[in-house]
Amino acid sequence: MAACWARRFIPACIMGIFDMKQDAMAALRLITSLQNETVKLIRSLEQRKARKETGLFVAEGAKVVATARDQGWEPSYLLIEEEAKAQGIVGDLVAWAQTTKAQCLRAAEAVLSKLSTRDNPQNVIGVFHQRWMPEKDVDAKGVWVVLEEVRDPGNLGTIIRTADAVGARGVILIGTCCDAYAREVVRASMGSIFSVPLVKMSHESFASFMKGWPGEIIGTHLSSKADYRRSYQAPTLLVMGSEGPGLSDKTVQACTTLVKIPMVGGADSLNLAMATALMLYEIRRPDLKL
Repeated sequence: MAACWARRFIPACIMGIFDMKQDAMAALRLITSLQNETVKLIRSLEQRKARKETGLFVAEGAKVVATARDQGWEPSYLLIEEEAKAQGIVGDLVAWAQTTKAQCLRAAEAVLSKLSTRDNPQNVIGVFHQRWMPEKDVDAKGVWVVLEEVRDPGNLGTIIRTADAVGARGVILIGTCCDAYAREVVRASMGSIFSVPLVKMSHESFASFMKGWPGEIIGTHLSSKADYRRSYQAPTLLVMGSEGPGLSDKTVQACTTLVKIPMVGGADSLNLAMATALMLYEIRRPDLKL
């Protein structure tokens, strides 16, 4: 008798939760016009100037927004596609966002497609406040990735994702770099933008910072005779240069060790993200276990 009652009761409970989520979705205000102020704000975030002025950035896709949630971030805005169903991750995200101070809205498909930079628009868009770690909070532990004058958003996003994968402490951006919160970076990071601390430093600040670093400062350089496949002394700063010129002369001189990735084909260099990945996995090799 009890087993029979349970079989009837449990599905009813599940359906009740689903109905509540569906009601919550239906209650969200629907946006159908591109002239809506929230829509105009989100569209403006395509521009670096608007991101700088507002301190906001856009993340697309339910999985990426769920990563933000799991890492303790809270959205300023959450837009759900009008026809999205309440079950699964979308319903969970709406329920979560409604416990925060976020503005939760439904958007017509035509509106959401204009807000998306993808050919196949996602059914969830989140808008978040940027986070930058203060210089003083950079600790001398593990490995930090330092990028000098990196200009390609795809490279930066991929490096942030790789830094997350190997358990690096964070990414330090030196000088004039591409915007870490541009959509191309956020997309390439596959959600790791929410997991990896980001720090901005001027060349002068970083030069001073390196003088007090207690471990190795590793740079890659074509003139080096040292193979990158070796043991490294923690804490480690891995300093990588821009896609074209590479490391500046001053930064090269400040490195305690210069290494080189061997190449035997016709290519004279590797993509920055690829080279950084090789270096990070070699530095972290003793600590990475299957």
